[in-house]
Amino acid sequence: MFNKIILIGNLTRDIELRYTPSGTAVAKFGLATNRVYSDPVTKEKKQEVMFIDVTVFGRAAETANQYLKKGSQVLVEGRLSFNQWTDNTGQKRSKHEVIAENVKFLGGRDNSNNGNNFAQPQQNYNQGYNNQPSYNQNTQPSQPQTMPQQQAENNIPSIDIDEEDIPF
Repeated sequence: MFNKIILIGNLTRDIELRYTPSGTAVAKFGLATNRVYSDPVTKEKKQEVMFIDVTVFGRAAETANQYLKKGSQVLVEGRLSFNQWTDNTGQKRSKHEVIAENVKFLGGRDNSNNGNNFAQPQQNYNQGYNNQPSYNQNTQPSQPQTMPQQQAENNIPSIDIDEEDIPF
């Protein structure tokens, strides 16, 4: 069986960080994703928004809590989990959530926070399998970019994408 989720979206609330009795960090946050599509009958453009609960464990949870806030754009890779419980009134409840295995910070630096910028994730632009760029799986933030890295970024080709093709 294969259980893999990849989502790009924006945090709907600040991260809630807690610790287990054994000291493991657990971060929970909401993620909003959207999809723009055309109604097949009316040809009218419509937007569908999904709100997904995400849980992150360990050092990745602490890093996410340190650098992300409501509105931050992230890429989440993980697995789908189904939880069932009985509430205080005796009613059975259930929900799906994503257990994140990897969280990448997207959206660039946040300059609206009076200089309290969060760092970009570390990316490795070495060519990987099938000549596709491979990215470092480490969710640790990198130090501010140096001049050689900025020159390398200027050599990255641009991609012509319409705004309608972007799902957020």
